[in-house]
Amino acid sequence: MNTLRRIDPAIIGLVPLFAGIPATELEHLAATLEPTTFEPGTLLFREGDTGDHFYVVLAGSIAIIKALGTPDERLVGVRGVGEFVGEMSLLNTDGLRTASVRVYERADVLIFSRADFDNLLSRHPHLVYTMLKILSTRLRESHEAALHDLQAKNQQLAKAYVELQAAQAQLIEQETLAHELRLAHGIQMQMLPQTLPELPGAELGACMLPARSVGGDFYDVVPLGDDRLILTVADVSGKGMPAALYMGLASSLLNAQAAHAPTPEAAVRALNDQLLRREMGSMFVTVVYGVFELSTRTFSYVRAGHPAPVVLDAQGNDCSPGVTTGQPLGLFDDLLLDVQTVSVPPGG
Repeated sequence: MNTLRRIDPAIIGLVPLFAGIPATELEHLAATLEPTTFEPGTLLFREGDTGDHFYVVLAGSIAIIKALGTPDERLVGVRGVGEFVGEMSLLNTDGLRTASVRVYERADVLIFSRADFDNLLSRHPHLVYTMLKILSTRLRESHEAALHDLQAKNQQLAKAYVELQAAQAQLIEQETLAHELRLAHGIQMQMLPQTLPELPGAELGACMLPARSVGGDFYDVVPLGDDRLILTVADVSGKGMPAALYMGLASSLLNAQAAHAPTPEAAVRALNDQLLRREMGSMFVTVVYGVFELSTRTFSYVRAGHPAPVVLDAQGNDCSPGVTTGQPLGLFDDLLLDVQTVSVPPGG
């Protein structure tokens, strides 16, 4: 804070509050009031303080702030040259500051004490009317600003409400989908063999872990009397619910063929024909499907685009057969299949 030299009375006369007062009064104010300079950021007073003076801005600007230093801090306005701040504490019966005031730009101000103000009004009562007009204008501007702020906040609340509704609907949809996927997973697991046959001379084991809750993987073991088993391992292109539904269709059609098809190749070709008739787009299924005879330890199978069976002897040596072309089901009319019979070594 720096105190300036005596101010020119003409400068005081440019302040709207003092417009129309005699030159002698301007001379008196210039002689009795000391103009002071404040640097940017200087806090002149804080909301709730007791006030006994107000400021008239001669140069620079001063910010009016509500709830200073709190999360609700809000800039009410900026007072510039010719305007005044802090007058409300002189007019209010409790004498408390209604807002905080901080220097925005380097400011030159006149400081009026309560005694200075009372004396001025006693000499020139019409200043009360001038001040009331200025305060009325400020009140209207403050009301309009508050209304605009309220409208903006209402729009924000309306937008937030719409977004909340959308998020809630999305959450419900996700929870519903998750529940349906859990049910679908349970149904798909029930489509697999719950127990594997126990037959002399053979030990069976199986495990399937879908990449997602549900998928297009499938296996089955169906006894044919005491000596033979139908073994199926299949996979549908893609993941998730579409693959699971397609696999459900393919497995049902293949099981229907198992009862009367004379050979594994005939069953797989019949399945391919039925999938083609349904025009399932680019989806397809790969499969190894065959009959294992315990008495001869042979597996007669057909392979359609699936990885070939792996055969190991009792020592773990690879005895797997060679492969020929085997195309996936559901894509080609003139289907190429890998048809073979492989022997499983004792203990293999």
